[in-house]
Amino acid sequence: MGTELESPGFITPVWPAPANVHALATLRAGGCSSGPFSSFNLAAHTGDDAATVQRNRTLLREHFGLPAEPVWLQQVHSNRIVTAEPDETGAEADGSWTSSVGHVCVVMTADCLPVLICDQYGS
Repeated sequence: MGTELESPGFITPVWPAPANVHALATLRAGGCSSGPFSSFNLAAHTGDDAATVQRNRTLLREHFGLPAEPVWLQQVHSNRIVTAEPDETGAEADGSWTSSVGHVCVVMTADCLPVLICDQYGS
């Protein structure tokens, strides 16, 4: 990790969402992972070094100024959705929701598409 890191790559959606609802999709560039996980791997279940994954997650939070640690799920290809509360981190689920300001929901995608739903008020 002694090398200079580039900024994490990401895509932001262009949509008519309320101003208080934000989303982004990360790309693989800009992190600490190497080999088959190179470089911005955020997934703890892949066999990547746990400390490296944590460093990538810290980079995500710091670079994007997230208001809280995301609620990281243990995704299992189910229909289970949990509330995005800190005590749900690591829960076996494939989605999360919140009506609280400052809570960060996250889903990992590879062969699936993420879905974000809100009402016109962003709640």
